[in-house]
Amino acid sequence: MADMDALGAEYAPKVAANLEDSILDFWYPRCIDEEHGGYITSYDADGEFAGTSEKQIVTQARFVWFFARLDREGHGDYREAAEQGLEFLIEEMWDDEHGGFYWQVERDGTVTKPNKHMYGQSFGLYALSEFDRAFDSGLSTGGNQAREYAERLVALFDEEAHDDENGGYVEYFEPDWTPILEGRTYLDGIEPDWSTKESDDEELDASFKLMNTHIHLLESVTEYHRATGAGRDQLEELLHICTNTVLRKDVGACTDKYAPDWTPQLGDLALASYGHDLESVWLVMDAVEALGLSQELFEDFYETLWDYSLEYGYDDEHGGFYFFGPIGEPATNRVKAWWVQAEVLTSALRMFDLTGEERYAEVFEETWDFLESYQFDDEVGEWHSGVTDDLEPVGRKGALYKGAYHNGRAMIECLDALGGT
Repeated sequence: MADMDALGAEYAPKVAANLEDSILDFWYPRCIDEEHGGYITSYDADGEFAGTSEKQIVTQARFVWFFARLDREGHGDYREAAEQGLEFLIEEMWDDEHGGFYWQVERDGTVTKPNKHMYGQSFGLYALSEFDRAFDSGLSTGGNQAREYAERLVALFDEEAHDDENGGYVEYFEPDWTPILEGRTYLDGIEPDWSTKESDDEELDASFKLMNTHIHLLESVTEYHRATGAGRDQLEELLHICTNTVLRKDVGACTDKYAPDWTPQLGDLALASYGHDLESVWLVMDAVEALGLSQELFEDFYETLWDYSLEYGYDDEHGGFYFFGPIGEPATNRVKAWWVQAEVLTSALRMFDLTGEERYAEVFEETWDFLESYQFDDEVGEWHSGVTDDLEPVGRKGALYKGAYHNGRAMIECLDALGGT
């Protein structure tokens, strides 16, 4: 029977090597934009620049978070890499008039998509809070800017985006924080380039509240609470939403889309995303820990999501999890996304540590074996964006949605769990 020490002895060196030799060697210093600041994220399957110069708040902020977290964890000196990215966020992507981050700018900072979505704002807060934890907020230019902007952003969340009547957050806004409740949102284009929607009905309505947005708000407010001690009330509300409101209790999986009053949007919109559910397990664990609560209060929630995902989304033959499927039915999108496998690794180790159940260690090992066989690109570096059901790689190495966040974070989290350095 496996234990964490045995897993650590076998896998910690492999995880550390993947972080250094595959992920970091691909991205650093390649992603650093020496001319304009921030990060260049557009790379094709061969690692060549793919021609997209735009910078999106989600990926720019994720890279700030990544480099700050690497430095804080002792994986090297990445302060300069994090700092120049944070300066780009503040100087080029922050709306000086109304506050908050624009969705997208050109490489030089010219604003091209000025509207604000809480999904993007959440990653802005995540980056600011981790920078604060790693470096005590100080930039070389002076001042506690990371803490200052994090506090301003949380105040905007409360004043402009919080739904005081129904709970949670309105998601999509004009630059001046006027809610946009009709049409579609920027998030329509955030899925990987190989992803296919099953019907036109899956397009995002601007009025929707999303599980996806709210689990990342949970993630970022957890980090903010750890950095500052503030935000407890917001974190507790998000914990309720992510463990109760978005869970379809009759089936044991979460769904993503809700009307403003949290009425679930079912039918064709009711898809189970195994990666989001299993990511949500360990993000909730982090929030519970930050709040000083007992994990046992939520163990049934964790196991419920794992039971469902293993039944409908797991590849028993090759290991790893598929992308998504209708509620109560097997996966229909059977591409294995890089980010899903990354989140599964962390979630499985956390569950094994919490419960001691062998099945979680087995999922970790089988998923790692799948990644080694099919998803890690040993020649170019990084991970293939997707692997088809025929075990063929698809997609780009880097894009507006794909950087070093999911897999880089997974390697850091897994090393922590396995006792590696």
